[in-house]
Amino acid sequence: MLPIFNTMANSYLLAPPPPRFQHHNANFPQFKYLPRPRHHNPLFIFSSQFAFSPRPPNFAHHSEGSVDVRESQSYQQWDSLTANFSAAANIPFLLLQMPQIILNARNLLAANLTALSAVPWLGMLTSLLGNLSLLSYFAKKREKEAMVVQTLGVVSTYVVLVQLALAETMPLPYFLATSVVVVSGLVLNFLNYFGLLNAGIFGFWEDFITIGGLSVLPQIMWSTFVPYIPNSILPGAAAFVIAVLAVTMARTGKLSEKGVKFVGGISGWTATLLFMWMPVSQMWTNYLNPENMKGLSAFTMLLAMLGNGLMLPRALLIRDFMWFTGSAWATFFYGYGNIACLYLLNIISKEFFLAATVGLVSWIGMAFWKDSAVHGYSSPLTSIRDLVFGS
Repeated sequence: MLPIFNTMANSYLLAPPPPRFQHHNANFPQFKYLPRPRHHNPLFIFSSQFAFSPRPPNFAHHSEGSVDVRESQSYQQWDSLTANFSAAANIPFLLLQMPQIILNARNLLAANLTALSAVPWLGMLTSLLGNLSLLSYFAKKREKEAMVVQTLGVVSTYVVLVQLALAETMPLPYFLATSVVVVSGLVLNFLNYFGLLNAGIFGFWEDFITIGGLSVLPQIMWSTFVPYIPNSILPGAAAFVIAVLAVTMARTGKLSEKGVKFVGGISGWTATLLFMWMPVSQMWTNYLNPENMKGLSAFTMLLAMLGNGLMLPRALLIRDFMWFTGSAWATFFYGYGNIACLYLLNIISKEFFLAATVGLVSWIGMAFWKDSAVHGYSSPLTSIRDLVFGS
């Protein structure tokens, strides 16, 4: 805990069916689906914001000496270390929303309501819906720790939306509708977890999340660019009709087994795309209202970059292109991208920006160098090839 994953939230960390999310998060990330490491680390499940559900890792590749790289000591050590990096990512993810919440509170108390417009409520809503979708998944799987992380993401993001509603930067009707969904989602999911909810009711909630996520995603994407494009509900309405039709056919047995599985995975995919849209929404807001970036917390952006960046070595190691893409997207476009914007507008110091730049480049370089070394490759480019095309 996708995805300020920020001003957005948790959020930052980010999937294929069925997702194995561990938020988390995130507050544009999440990008949050993580496999459990060989050694049990209770912190490991706290991956927030943007993290993608990895496919089963393909470790069939052998080095030139025809020795399985998994058996080497250097590989085992790096495997354990990357798992710990992913676990450590939970710390920045869990702290992600606090700087923005504190900054918003100060601006509210000072009656500086304009500053809160730097926080795009549409982006925050994408994070909230992503967390709710994942909360439902974990409630069904009875993953208690992951449920707690997603719940923290929902609550922290909702606090920011409350602040935006008080500043009148989020329309009241949208806020009220969001409040109903949040309360209903939390109650139903925890009743289901404790076995106090009828299976039919929870199934109805799952259908609602699927239809809601698929309907909201294209509408949020469209609304981000209004008034530069016509204000229209057509994207959401069309997606709503398609989603209702798909869910109805799946429930009535009109789809093949593959079709039913596809419909069942829609909520995971929409959650992933909602988290990935967070950086786009934030950067567009920065472009339209650069002066309002004073209301954006640089520390929150740094946390987003750190949280997602810590998960990159693990995603690279298990050769999960989807997870790596999601985490890299949040690291570069959401975290570092907003830090760069703050620097260009002279809101943060040159030292802060250079430290973030050098740290990020060094970390990415180290990850690829170490990965190529443990696989016995002569160049990090081979690791990139395996990541994109498979080993």
